[in-house]
Formats: sequence, structure tokens, C-alpha cells
Amino acid sequence: MTTQVRAVELVHQAAPTIEGAGVHLHRAFGSAAFDPFLMLDDFRGDRPEEYLPGFPTHPHRGMETVTYMLEGTVAHRDSMGNAGNINAGDVQWMTAGSGIVHSEMPAPVNGRMGGFQLWVNLPRAQKMMDPRYQEITADQVPVVSPAEGVTVRVIAGSVAGVVGPVRGIVADPDYLDVTLDPDVSFSHPVKAGYSVFAYVIGGGGTFGNGPGHQVKNRDLVVFGAGTSVGARSSQEGMRFLLLSGRPIHEPVAWQGPIVMNTDEELRQAFREYREGTFIRKKA
Repeated sequence: MTTQVRAVELVHQAAPTIEGAGVHLHRAFGSAAFDPFLMLDDFRGDRPEEYLPGFPTHPHRGMETVTYMLEGTVAHRDSMGNAGNINAGDVQWMTAGSGIVHSEMPAPVNGRMGGFQLWVNLPRAQKMMDPRYQEITADQVPVVSPAEGVTVRVIAGSVAGVVGPVRGIVADPDYLDVTLDPDVSFSHPVKAGYSVFAYVIGGGGTFGNGPGHQVKNRDLVVFGAGTSVGARSSQEGMRFLLLSGRPIHEPVAWQGPIVMNTDEELRQAFREYREGTFIRKKA
């Protein structure tokens, strides 16, 4: 089978924004253009006053939130009775499904906070599924080196036959944290027809064929069609998140933390939240 390296369709710098109760972050994207992915927020920072306000109690329905921490911690509490901390290296894959109400409150470690939150859409058939969590601690994420100078934390998907701990997700995702030593090439197979993007979180380098597209910290890289992704680090090395997922190809009605298929479903969700009937009993 012939391998087709995906061309780079877009390189976009994450934009500063404020969310929650006043959290300063950088948004790599926030639209349904990268189906099934909806949003990627980068909340790395070293000014506690810019992230301590956090994300007080709020609802979600019809989608998933994925929190991956590099530094600091996030305390979470929800309507299912769960409470705990997401610490450095941990992953929380929350499937909101029919509805969950939760809070996420950052706290620094040695004055620093660093992490990412990804939103993933759910298809119509699963939007009202029972809510669930996959809580993955740092020591449960395998670290592999498929080639010299390449280190990969495998959160979801597989690398060199090693499968990540996040499984059973509708989007059939890859979620990789890739670190390249200086002047190292990297290639990873991806499924044809899947949406694929990378987000640079350290150093710099190039993606794509030939001379490639130059990228740096906080650059979002969106790929076109093909069956593999190629990258090469610069003399400073490069670290990036690499994600792929199966598109849904359905209408998206999205307002704030609720993502449905129609405006009427959105109105119903917010009406139920106001009336106190948002949380459903498990099927």
C-alpha cells in the first residue's frame, strides 16, 4: 500500500482569550471546522492571578472534554458525585453525553500551571448516552521510542504496537504527545478520511513534504488528505500534540458548553438546566 504524506493545509497561531471566571488562555481553534474536534485551549501560564479564577459550576451535553495536564493541578467536582485532582501528566476524558454539571478549578505547583483542554463532538446516536469518565494517571500513559531521538506519550491510539489507555471513544482518536530531539524526523500513520492536526507546545521545526512548513510554539497545524504525517525538528528540538479522529458529518448546533444537532435541542438543554431537570437518570 502506498503511503501518502499529508500536506499542510493551515498553520495558525493560537489566540489569547479569557474564559470561565477570568482564566487567561490561548485558543488554538474554536469551531466545528475540524470535525469531530470542536475546540483546543492551551492554559499554560506562570501568573496565578490569570488562572486561579477557574471554571466554576457549568453544564455540558452532547460532547466530550479532554483535559491533559503538564504542570500544576486542576480540582474537579461534578453532578455524578466525582471529585478529585488532575495532576501533571494525567488525562481526564469526560464524555458528557446526556448531561453533566461540573467545576474545574486550577491550582499551581511551584507557581506554574500548564495543560490543554480539547472538546470532541458526539454523533447524534451518542449525544444522549450516559455520562462517563476515563481518569488516566501519568504512570498509566505508556512512553515509547519508535525511533532514535523520538519519544511519544501514547494517550489514545497506538505507536509501535503500544496502545494508549484511553479506549472505547466514539471518534476513534489518536492523541499523542511527541517529543523530538534536535534535527530528528518523525512519521506516523493516520487513517484515511480522518481529521488530523498537530499543536506545537515547545521548540520548532517543520511539517509536511519537502522543505515543509515552519512552525513554533503555539502553532496549530491542520493537515489535508493522506495516510501519514511527517515532521522534522529544528536544532532546538520540538514537542507537539498530534491528534486524529473520525469525522461525524452531521449538523452542529453549538452554544457555550452544549453541542447538539438542532437549535431546538439547544433550547431544550438550557431550559432543562434552568428548571433543574438537566441531569438524567442512567439508562
